[in-house]
Amino acid sequence: MPSMKAVQVSKAGGDFEAVERPIPSPGQDEVRIKVEACGICHSDQLVKEGHWPGLAYPRVPGHEVAGRIDEVGPGVSAWKVGQRVGVGWHGGHCFVCEACRRGDFINCARAHISGLTRDGGYAQYMIAREEAVAAIPESLNALDAGPLLCAGITTFNSLRHSGARPGDRVAIQGVGGLGHLAIQFASKMGFVAIAISTGKDKEALARRLGAVHYIDAGSSDPAKELLKLGGAHLVLATAPSSKAITPLINGLTTRGKLLIVAAAMDPLAVPPVVLLSGKSIAGWPSGSAMDSEDTLNFSAVSGVRPMVENYPLEKANEAYARMIGNRARFRVVLTTA
Repeated sequence: MPSMKAVQVSKAGGDFEAVERPIPSPGQDEVRIKVEACGICHSDQLVKEGHWPGLAYPRVPGHEVAGRIDEVGPGVSAWKVGQRVGVGWHGGHCFVCEACRRGDFINCARAHISGLTRDGGYAQYMIAREEAVAAIPESLNALDAGPLLCAGITTFNSLRHSGARPGDRVAIQGVGGLGHLAIQFASKMGFVAIAISTGKDKEALARRLGAVHYIDAGSSDPAKELLKLGGAHLVLATAPSSKAITPLINGLTTRGKLLIVAAAMDPLAVPPVVLLSGKSIAGWPSGSAMDSEDTLNFSAVSGVRPMVENYPLEKANEAYARMIGNRARFRVVLTTA
């Protein structure tokens, strides 16, 4: 039986293991993808450390997958062999729960999650449900497409559904894996992009990415600095620190919104009286396969690209350590060839 290289986690807290596995065959309504690149995301820690309830091991992580379809299973009509495709966090949905019936596929009650509830893209081949697959434009290479299927869709989708309009002041908290893409999207969407980070070392980069203003949270009160600019209509929080996120609500306009995409675990401490002017706090998940396509297409035509560091599949442990240690600038991508 033909085999493939894969990287798996065999137990909670274990290392990534390079193994040989049989090349899987697609089942009903599934496609097989020959993986070219797969980004490493902070959420892959859920697999490595066993933080996801009911996680079955061994598991191949990876939900920033870019490649080509090389086989289609029975019942597949939307995809053909040879198509360039990607798969993100959204690994499929049931179509029949209340969320699905309302078209809210990312919140499906029985959602499949790439690299968590089914094997992901740290491998030469991956099986995906057809409703989870997104087409990749030919003008995007696989290294760029991978991170756009997670950090990209999360920031693009949250901004376009935020209620902010072209010309509004949109502050991006954090200039990291999510933030460096959010700044680009905000600028290309016609917002007045304001980058917020600690220190002056990221200012030049933030401005190159499209930020009109830069606020150093280490040397000034970012909320006061936002108010000097007229207040932010929207603050997009991309860095997972509730201590850094919470004060920014004071830098919003009277009906501004604090929109959170950073997966911080510590609570926000916001006095309810602060919200009485009409300010709001909300969160946003990533999105479905169609949202991924929209992200990829917008990026292709607008020039939005992630900054990536590339590692071969067999160096997954080294690549993950660089990502989890916050040393990468800004996304880490594994390649299979």
